[in-house]
Amino acid sequence: MLERSQWAKITDADPEHSTRYIERFRAMAEAGNDLHGEARFIDAMASRRSRILDAGCGPGRVGGALAIAGHDVVGVDVDPVLIAAAERDEPGPTWLVGDLAELDLPGRGIADRFDLIVCAGNVMTFLAPSTRRDVLTGFRNHLADEGRAAIGFGSGRGYEFDDFFDDARAAGLDVDVKLATWDLRPFGEDSDFLVAVVRPTPS
Repeated sequence: MLERSQWAKITDADPEHSTRYIERFRAMAEAGNDLHGEARFIDAMASRRSRILDAGCGPGRVGGALAIAGHDVVGVDVDPVLIAAAERDEPGPTWLVGDLAELDLPGRGIADRFDLIVCAGNVMTFLAPSTRRDVLTGFRNHLADEGRAAIGFGSGRGYEFDDFFDDARAAGLDVDVKLATWDLRPFGEDSDFLVAVVRPTPS
């Protein structure tokens, strides 16, 4: 049986958690905060009209910005409350409820693989630990042969960076770039955040 994600456990214990999360980002947007650094990063990696998967999309701030930039975006999140907010606030992408540990978009009628996958917002640390490699394997399986994924999360959240690198290799992904922020600061031994750009290991 699939282990429940950390996010699911949080929302089980606090049913209003997702609503507060949504409202916090809406308030930040209304206050003029820059919420699109991840989207700019991905857009810089992308050819025009790329197919992009927003994995763990939440209420859609990254995928929505990428759709406005002209890309073909699919967003997947385990939380139906967040997906409902994405559908309301960020029209354009295809938003789907689903567990990344069981990602099968061809089974849901989305057959074409993706040029890019973005996994932002500490999503990797909200997964059930036993599913991390399954999620990364799902990313590999949904990437085009020359596709890439950008995955960002912070330290001190129960998922060590070295463990992530091991899991990525086991899932058939090579780490091409390591950064400490979405605005391209270099990664070092003392970095407390990781943005890893990975690609399928060549056959």
